[in-house]
Amino acid sequence: MADETTDWFGPEAATFGDRVAAAREAADMTQAQLARRLGVKKTTLMGWEQDLSEPRANKLSMVSGLLNVSMSWLLTGEGEGMTEPSEMDLEVGDFAGVLQELRELRNEMRSNSERAARLEKKLRTLVHSSATT
Repeated sequence: MADETTDWFGPEAATFGDRVAAAREAADMTQAQLARRLGVKKTTLMGWEQDLSEPRANKLSMVSGLLNVSMSWLLTGEGEGMTEPSEMDLEVGDFAGVLQELRELRNEMRSNSERAARLEKKLRTLVHSSATT
């Protein structure tokens, strides 16, 4: 039987990035919307949500204010924040948002693929030129 007192966003169950993403989704914001409101690049926000980096104190304060959760909840899972993950009740309007996010993701993947191809070509050129000298 599952423990019904699970702290979904506590330090053992979730990371800083998990809490930012969950609070952003609960606030019905896309990554692009939140990034724009924070004055950061979308890739910066993605790094926070993927636990690759953390915001500075001033941005952390802005994130907590925009998402209506406390800074301590974002950092530790304790304090004023969300108590459990929201159910995925998709309404007709939500489908358009999901579709838009998928399109953005596909465009980012295409861009990254093209960038990787350019870097691979550059590396091959460098390897070939160093091998002939």
